[in-house]
Amino acid sequence: MQTSELYKTLTQSPFLISGPCVIESEENVMEIAEAVQKIAQKLNITYIFKASFDKANRTSLNAYRGPGIQKGMEILQKVKQRFNLPVTTDIHETWHAKEVAEVVDIIQIPAFLARQTDLLLASAQTGRIVNVKKAQFLTGKDMVHVVKKLESTQNKQIILTERGTSFGNNNLVVDFRNVVDMLQFGYPVVMDVTHSVQKPGGEGGKSGGDNQYAPYLAKAAAAVGVRGFFFETHPNPALALSDGPNMVPLSDLERVVRDTLKHVL
Repeated sequence: MQTSELYKTLTQSPFLISGPCVIESEENVMEIAEAVQKIAQKLNITYIFKASFDKANRTSLNAYRGPGIQKGMEILQKVKQRFNLPVTTDIHETWHAKEVAEVVDIIQIPAFLARQTDLLLASAQTGRIVNVKKAQFLTGKDMVHVVKKLESTQNKQIILTERGTSFGNNNLVVDFRNVVDMLQFGYPVVMDVTHSVQKPGGEGGKSGGDNQYAPYLAKAAAAVGVRGFFFETHPNPALALSDGPNMVPLSDLERVVRDTLKHVL
């Protein structure tokens, strides 16, 4: 599917972004991609596979970051070829944009980097869809400046993602007014359900989380007009190398997504 065709689909119907937080191995990626694709086909929903090649903002220096850009792109290319799926990954440096655009359909901008002008422009100039996560320190209305930066490149294939707002120490809260405000810009809005239940740095050298709340946030987002849902998932979240506490177990994902779709407006 061409980028423009994919984006048109995302503006017209519900969609799912899902995968492991980080590429742990080719085998792990393929297992998850295959399982989630079957769920998406059963539920008749567009599916974009997501996994990071590098988690550059891990809490600890010793935390697992991923296989790196070269190996990561090789694995994501195999996902595209084997399952005929669109894929997305996040970038952290301007030079990443051109390289990942050779493989991915959507370039994701991490929340911590949502205001990095050069990163936004480099991503949009590739012609790929750009998904920007709202920073934990910004309001939904503040994201208008992100939108204007992207639009300045004439690339208007934009997605905005809610992933919670900093609330005291090691905690996030979702203020759904921010979602409503971002919907006013006229671009698809995604609810990053699993990162929104994260507790950044909440377990000392790593982040914690509480995935029991993820299904409720998903349904609440659907009720205010969101039609894109981001669920990180893993066959065994307790053994995941990143973000395990906030992931939806792969065995529960179909039920959670099915229940969420019942609330889509």
